[in-house]
Amino acid sequence: MPRALPKVVSGKLQEMRIVVGADDEGPVVDTVVEELQSRGHDVTVLAREQWPEVAARVARAVAGREADQGMLFCWTGTGTSMAANKVPGVRAALAWEPWIAEGAVLVMSLKRTAPETARAIVDAWLSVEAPDPDEAANIARLGELDER
Repeated sequence: MPRALPKVVSGKLQEMRIVVGADDEGPVVDTVVEELQSRGHDVTVLAREQWPEVAARVARAVAGREADQGMLFCWTGTGTSMAANKVPGVRAALAWEPWIAEGAVLVMSLKRTAPETARAIVDAWLSVEAPDPDEAANIARLGELDER
């Protein structure tokens, strides 16, 4: 099960349940949480844990539909991406530019992402209303790989 898409009713983005996890503190996490809350989303910030554990918790929350979206942060973003992708049905992507953020559980680097870039990434991530139709076959293939 991929992440849920934003709910749009009458052209307006509706509130989503978003779970956020990080293995460390920093201005990027704070900026993103503030941005999400200012947009009216229900944001749950998990307690800091080592990156494999926090990534698994966020991914399981999304896969289990306890949250509509998930967002992860670690020093490079690589470890949490890999760990989240171990949970069946989850597609996590490390984003360093806004266009990469579209269509996945979002992961950002605490070391390489500036707070303003993080805001732009969140904006792109939240703007997706439907999966890219050109990628439908590839996205379906991911689900088949999960079943192996």
